[in-house]
Amino acid sequence: LVPLIFHNRDNVEWSEEQEASARSKVQENSSQLLPPDKQEEYEVNAKRYWDDFYKIHENGFFKDRHWLFTEFPELAPHRNSRQNGDSLHENKEECKQEGLGSCENGHCSVETRAESQEGDFPGAAASYRVLEVGCGAGNTVFPILQTNNDPGLFVYCCDFSTAAVDLVQSNAEYDSSRCFAFVHDLCNDQSPFPMPEESLDVVVLIFVLSAILPDKMQCAVSRLSRLLKPGGVMLLRDYGRYDLAQLRFKRGQCLSDNFYVRGDGTRVYFFTQDELDHLFTTAGLEKIQNLVDRRLQVNRGKQVTMYRVWIQCKYRRPLTPQH
Repeated sequence: LVPLIFHNRDNVEWSEEQEASARSKVQENSSQLLPPDKQEEYEVNAKRYWDDFYKIHENGFFKDRHWLFTEFPELAPHRNSRQNGDSLHENKEECKQEGLGSCENGHCSVETRAESQEGDFPGAAASYRVLEVGCGAGNTVFPILQTNNDPGLFVYCCDFSTAAVDLVQSNAEYDSSRCFAFVHDLCNDQSPFPMPEESLDVVVLIFVLSAILPDKMQCAVSRLSRLLKPGGVMLLRDYGRYDLAQLRFKRGQCLSDNFYVRGDGTRVYFFTQDELDHLFTTAGLEKIQNLVDRRLQVNRGKQVTMYRVWIQCKYRRPLTPQH
């Protein structure tokens, strides 16, 4: 029998004892750092480790993130037009609730988009542009395209891993008139973006900033902030300090403070709210939201209580330049 998993979606407050216990576990598992030569090896070979990850798991590891539209309504703005009496629904769940079972690709009515690719970059003719960084196999990109029927929408998506981008481009739902997937090294400031600065409405970072070397995070966020239009927003959801995943690491897997390497060679950092606030504000963005989401998960079969800790942020590029 598969044990039932109970998810408590309410934000759970930790007791002082719980936080002290988590802090103790982190002190224990970070007491032995990997030697510098091993750390350098994981940095140099980072792309290979992520390529291997996606070659092994393909698109079966992560689930499509339809929860994104509850947390980040900016990804599905109410821009859908109603033409010829067609009713365009926001998502599959709404279709199911209304008994509409014949929706294709998440749409009850799909408008044909005539994207002429005017201008000198993909999506130049679009009126609403979204970039997802660290797109993986497309578990964010495709829900965005399915949910938002706006003919003016164009979604860019990039990943460090060539294997991941290949998975996106080979997906049956990949539509080059609405989407452009490309390989990009976020940590390489000489790696160009296909769109100009101040051209994006939204930049999405879902569990991706935590995968890069902490010393390179500020440069990456600052580069992305320059792509936003005035008033454009950067959306982030990532691992928070003392998340279950951090507590489960063993000694010998720690690279530096709160930065670890997994068994498959990929790396992960665990943030505080203040660290993320500093990254975004230093990049010239202003805070809309910065919250900790603590969730209690109880495995009833094994009677194990687990705490997940995530941080969710929304930061906006000011409408007027800051001095």
